[in-house]
Amino acid sequence: MSVHEALKIANEQGLDLIEIVPNANPPVCKIMDYGKYRYEQSKREKIQKKHQHVTHVKEIRFHPNTDTHDFEFKTRHAREFILNGDKVKATVIFKGREITYQDQGKELLDRFAEKLSDIARIEQEATMEGRQMVAIFVPDKKKKPSEPKQSKEG
Repeated sequence: MSVHEALKIANEQGLDLIEIVPNANPPVCKIMDYGKYRYEQSKREKIQKKHQHVTHVKEIRFHPNTDTHDFEFKTRHAREFILNGDKVKATVIFKGREITYQDQGKELLDRFAEKLSDIARIEQEATMEGRQMVAIFVPDKKKKPSEPKQSKEG
């Protein structure tokens, strides 16, 4: 039917004429309430966004001479992050003359990897980036972790 007829029918019904497929020959149009259509479309997008999981990268910082208690405490936090589905970037920061102790930093990251090996895998091995040694850990889907802990909301 012609565009004028379609517009006339749409106006009589109090609805809008919406072009669905403009590239078709002839173009495909639909008579419907455009406001309602946009509302339903935004609802669908919100639902899709709600079911989507965004992965964050959480950073844990160490120094080559980090004490065992601090190491355990930071490892516990990294474990929580991984159980919540986030990536963990472990960084050993070398200040001043500490840069000569790169072997201690590597050993520290190896111990860290060993502690998280039951729930995570290494995405990026320990590498030097300036005065920092960085390794990235991601949750391992094959190693099913126990129930993820709920984050505290306050």
